[in-house]
Amino acid sequence: MHVVLYLAVLPILGSCSGVQSALDPAGEEARQVATLFWVMTVGSGAIWGIVVALALYASRRKRRPVSEETAGKLIFWAGVVFPVTVLTALLAFALWLMPTLRPFAFGDFARLRVEVVGNQFWWRVVYHLPDGKRVVSANEVRLPVGERVEFSLTSADMIHSFWIPALGGKMDLIPGRVNRLSLLATEAGIYRGQCAEFCGVAHALMAFPVFVMEPTDFNEWLNARTTPSAGVEADARGRDLFLGRDCGTCHRIDGTQAQGSSGPDLSHIGSRLTLGAGQVKNDPDALGRFIAHSSAIKPGSMMPAYLDLPEDDIAAMAFWLKGLQ
Repeated sequence: MHVVLYLAVLPILGSCSGVQSALDPAGEEARQVATLFWVMTVGSGAIWGIVVALALYASRRKRRPVSEETAGKLIFWAGVVFPVTVLTALLAFALWLMPTLRPFAFGDFARLRVEVVGNQFWWRVVYHLPDGKRVVSANEVRLPVGERVEFSLTSADMIHSFWIPALGGKMDLIPGRVNRLSLLATEAGIYRGQCAEFCGVAHALMAFPVFVMEPTDFNEWLNARTTPSAGVEADARGRDLFLGRDCGTCHRIDGTQAQGSSGPDLSHIGSRLTLGAGQVKNDPDALGRFIAHSSAIKPGSMMPAYLDLPEDDIAAMAFWLKGLQ
């Protein structure tokens, strides 16, 4: 019996850890949310346990009259005082956590601001540096460990929801409005973010990797992204094919004539972990398949198919894009 119970509970316990678990926190906000969850669970479990115990007692005891005084005391203490006390304590605890979950509202401002714009079905990510410089990326977020970062969140089309379970709670992205979210990562590693609001056919395919890096590594990465990739000047054939096919109408690549904004920014795309907002590993083969027919990998993608391109041309473009480190 114990073995059967263990096997039944094991899948549930397995979901409590990993790169996309709110119960395996790697950030200050996620730790507070996890603490609130466990406190709420204990409080609600206590109320549930007393209610079940009273129900079992009432169903099994010998039927005999209960005095009006005893019934009144039971209703007052078990039905009023106990649940009101527990629920008030839980509410007070949740209110006590609010300053840490929304620190910018209480005067704790971050040095780094990251602008995230939700699109169907990808993420535009812009790092706003203290000196006024901007670093544009897509479908990937990088953060320094131990430093608070402020996110400004909005949407280009419909309501999305930005959620990195291991780092903090979710926040909606609403067209025409900017919402603010503050996160403080406490453990370096690679985590997974996800759109948590149904936004169309590829909603479940709108994920993004999150790199939490040591501050020195993060600053080096950020500084390297303020200049064009050295790969921009390499493999002229792949670059010429990319520009000749008017890919720059939708995509931007720093250091080239491609300055489009309707699609993801492809500057330094070769260094990204995934393609298609977390769908496939970023390698030349996957890049070639995405160029030829993006909808086969990412249903709902607005990018047109280029099935008429010769395989050699696709390979040359993919090789050049992968070189944009």
